[in-house]
Amino acid sequence: MNEARLAAGVEASALLARARDLGGFGTVLRRGDAERGSLMLVIAERGTTRFLVQRLLQRDGRYQWESRESADGESLDAHLANAQSRDPDLWVIELDVPSAERFIAEMT
Repeated sequence: MNEARLAAGVEASALLARARDLGGFGTVLRRGDAERGSLMLVIAERGTTRFLVQRLLQRDGRYQWESRESADGESLDAHLANAQSRDPDLWVIELDVPSAERFIAEMT
């Protein structure tokens, strides 16, 4: 069963606002389809990329945030390029937040 979800553009705006509320900032690196685009987040802390988080459709029809720790800038760039080539509707948003691990825990 598919669960209802916010339009990607609305959710992107909410994530940017949440980063600001926490004392951080965010920027849209790539704008995807405003209604049905998927979201990928690059989570940084004090300018250092820490995590890559993506909302993925699960087998049961629900969406779930999944994260992985960032290895290095080069592998992150390759992963982003690969994801963008597979999904032309993809949004890529970078959020620099204090306590990146807590932010991720709240999302996942």
